[in-house]
Amino acid sequence: MTTKKIFLDENEIPTAWYNIVADMKNKPMPMLHPVTKKELTPEDLYPIFAEKLAQQELNQTDAWIEIPEPVRDLYKIYRPTPLVRAYGLEKALDTPAHIYFKNESVSPAGSHKLNSAIAQAYYCKEQGITNITTETGAGQWGSALSFAAKFFGLELAVYMVKVSYEQKPYRRMMMQTWGAQVVASPSMSTKAGRKIITENPNYSGSLGCAISEAIELATSTPNCKYTLGSVLNHVSLHQTVIGLEAEKQMEKAGEYPDIVIGCFGGGSNFSGISFPFLRHNILEGKKTRLIAAEPASCPKLTRGQFRYDFGDEAGYTPLLPMFTLGHNFAPANIHAGGLRYHGAGTIISQLKKDNLIEAVDINQLDSFKAGVLFARSEGIIPAPESCHAIATAINEANQAKLEGKQKTILFNLSGHGMIDLPSYDKYFSGDLQNYSLSDEEIAQNLNNLD
Repeated sequence: MTTKKIFLDENEIPTAWYNIVADMKNKPMPMLHPVTKKELTPEDLYPIFAEKLAQQELNQTDAWIEIPEPVRDLYKIYRPTPLVRAYGLEKALDTPAHIYFKNESVSPAGSHKLNSAIAQAYYCKEQGITNITTETGAGQWGSALSFAAKFFGLELAVYMVKVSYEQKPYRRMMMQTWGAQVVASPSMSTKAGRKIITENPNYSGSLGCAISEAIELATSTPNCKYTLGSVLNHVSLHQTVIGLEAEKQMEKAGEYPDIVIGCFGGGSNFSGISFPFLRHNILEGKKTRLIAAEPASCPKLTRGQFRYDFGDEAGYTPLLPMFTLGHNFAPANIHAGGLRYHGAGTIISQLKKDNLIEAVDINQLDSFKAGVLFARSEGIIPAPESCHAIATAINEANQAKLEGKQKTILFNLSGHGMIDLPSYDKYFSGDLQNYSLSDEEIAQNLNNLD
């Protein structure tokens, strides 16, 4: 197998993040205060988030936001990440397509999540905050934030979705190794958790539930703020280092992508790989296709409804204009725990509404089949989340073969699957299954919000 890696020097790490909202013709609709229903201001977010993160969240004018030097210095531990030409996968598929992947699995936490974790921990530390809280699905965000919190001397409490807490004990161990306190969600430690457990004692948890618990703890603890690993605008902003590096690397490779793909849960890694390329579509008329690959069991972009909804289960967050399955949606216990979120971020939702991006849904068994082929042809075992992007890249490469066209495909390998091997074991044992939702189930869940 021949692999071509395109590297950058650490001095080529971007000096600014890209804020796509500044260049969008149709800005996202405003977020609304959960009580007053008035348009949100940065000051409304100060009780929850660090002030500079709240300001970034609502910034619609500055296309470029400077990356603080302490953040860039810590990025240098693992950035720039390599861009890899997937010759082995191309050969296995016998496709004329050129397939590249941005390898974000090389970070200490094993995923792209560290890009925003470092930034958020830095801004909290800079403000003098001592404690932070968060939620985590598969544990990649929780692991990344645990690393960043320890580096900046912050105390961290992580509410981990219960099904992932049980399925992925090694991620919990990673968080604990870096000094975080990890709690299975729903828990009895918060009012939101107690309510959910009382109503449904066997509930296996959701990201919306874990967010509610983390926000409740943050707002009731002195000198404590909440941090979020996906969905929100400032998270997408920080992740654009991925695509900005990939731009330079594709130029060094002498190619430009026809298709850019990222798996999709709340939007962090898809935003990171796609927004810098989408900027050329918006400003220069390029025609790159941007595809978000979500699980068929949690299809908010492909089958959800665009409406105002809460970002969490208890209704503590602002009301967000989003494609959603309903904040009370109980997702199936798929092993791609990081993609089990009921809604899409406001930027992604507006871009999808305007047909500037595409979305596909992938069945669980198809995603693992793609992940195994990738591992056997490229040597990297991908995270179950990343398998959705790989499956989509394979589908596009096969379509290029049918059409007899040479297309350049770029996808984000958002994380490795070395800690997810039990899920691969279940796949090989035939213990995994596909989950599907009927139109009636989706409609009923959304009607329950009215």
